Amino acid sequence: MSKAKLRAATVGGTPDDIEAAFYDALQIGDITRLMACWADEDDIVCVHPGGARLVGAGAIRAAFEALFANGGIPARPERVRKVASLASAMHNVLERVDVMTQEGPQLAFVIATNVYHKTAQGWRMVAHHASPGSLQDAEEASGGPQVLH
Repeated sequence: MSKAKLRAATVGGTPDDIEAAFYDALQIGDITRLMACWADEDDIVCVHPGGARLVGAGAIRAAFEALFANGGIPARPERVRKVASLASAMHNVLERVDVMTQEGPQLAFVIATNVYHKTAQGWRMVAHHASPGSLQDAEEASGGPQVLH
């Protein structure tokens, strides 16, 4: 991430700046940068694919620290759908994640919803909810093969 984007994310920037900073921090495994994207509120929420609801900065930080024990998470957001108002924004993204398996590198898909609020510190993430996705999700998002029922 450029210094200008990092600065924008640090001082509040836009929801897009915070989202870019979040995924950059995720990819390099930088817990300090990742947590700087989150609002300083007791009720921030994170749900990892198949995981429990994590409430509060301490629980969220601990979960990401555990994930970062093996390095960053190569997740790239694509196909962003946005809903915005003056003080909140919701982004629904298709995450493409490179996963190392016993058979070698594989591509995984995650559907995530990121919610941002405009706070006294600027825009910050208040929720990240991720669910397992599928190749079908990626094909539908890219306009690939579709099946009508």
